[in-house]
Amino acid sequence: MGVTSALVLFAVIWSMTFLIALPIRVKTQGDLGQIVEGTHAGAPEHHHLKKKAWWTTAISLVLWVGTVWFILSGLVSVADIEYWLHGDLTPVGGTGG
Repeated sequence: MGVTSALVLFAVIWSMTFLIALPIRVKTQGDLGQIVEGTHAGAPEHHHLKKKAWWTTAISLVLWVGTVWFILSGLVSVADIEYWLHGDLTPVGGTGG
């Protein structure tokens, strides 16, 4: 795995984790009873984005290390996945018949 691949993997894991964390502990204007005219009652008032970003980074780092270890360990190769999906493959030179 190259450096660029590792960074892209971390960015994907971070993004997915952040999207999961976004709705946690959100207080909306409707919850607080302070709806600003022209906005929806479901608009967030207290979203804790900075705290969520730090927690997301910590959790993503743990998930990323585990994923990188699994990829680099060689426990499962691309050939294994190909076999699981398609069974025995025809050799490159054909079957000879």
